Amino acid sequence: MGAWLYIMTNRKNGTLYVGVTTDLPRRAWEHREGVVVGFTKTYGLKRLVYFEFHDDLRNARQRESNVKHWPRAWKIRLIHQDNPNWDDLYERLA
Repeated sequence: MGAWLYIMTNRKNGTLYVGVTTDLPRRAWEHREGVVVGFTKTYGLKRLVYFEFHDDLRNARQRESNVKHWPRAWKIRLIHQDNPNWDDLYERLA
């Protein structure tokens, strides 16, 4: 089963959240609507700014662990590679 690594934020250069899910549209919607109590709801992280697909859930979880331990500058560089304007990518999931 495949899975998605994704990054949510509240604004350009704002607070970052790195997560993994097998259903990216649903999970991004949950963050946007604030239906799950936690970090993203507390900090208003509703903008999906980065995602990448992995064929294996274990690989996605390992990548999540690695990215979470990266310095902030590396995460920002990752976002800038594909999304330099920090656009909300949620609409592209449809």
